[in-house]
Amino acid sequence: MENNEEKIELLDEKPTKKEKKKHQDKEELNKLQQEKMALNDKLLRVTAEMQNMKRRYEEEISRIYRYEGESLIKKLLVVLDNFERAVSMDDDNLEDEVSKFLSGFKLIYNDLKKNLEDIGVKEIDADGKTFDPNMMEAVMTETIEDKENGVVTAVLQKGYQYNDKIIRPAMVKVNERISE
Repeated sequence: MENNEEKIELLDEKPTKKEKKKHQDKEELNKLQQEKMALNDKLLRVTAEMQNMKRRYEEEISRIYRYEGESLIKKLLVVLDNFERAVSMDDDNLEDEVSKFLSGFKLIYNDLKKNLEDIGVKEIDADGKTFDPNMMEAVMTETIEDKENGVVTAVLQKGYQYNDKIIRPAMVKVNERISE
């Protein structure tokens, strides 16, 4: 009898075709759920990457528009420098014709300077200020005992910034006292 019981138990342990199919279906379902989770994760990553790309693109376009006139402004600054040199001539001792010509230059210079200021170009105020390497370029030094060390003593070429970007640093002479 024991043999018969063992056979019955062994038969009970063998899965039926239905149970095999059910087990395979569960495995397939688990596999499909894992694939679905992986695809959802991939979709989220791609979506996030697309949003980041769009944000970077918009920032780049914004930056381009913000500084679109920079190259033209740099060229105009050379013209502005030449006008400053021309109008700095002492016109008290000049003849009447030259004085009128110089007055015309001053009008053009002031108009050009105002138009540049209107679009966001500002002169860097450096004379008498503490040297700032982010906004100034020290091209010479001198020693003046009654001035602080690191103070700008002369502006050799004006510097300018466009909106918040330095487009030309000021070329300056800086005080450098010798320590005793």
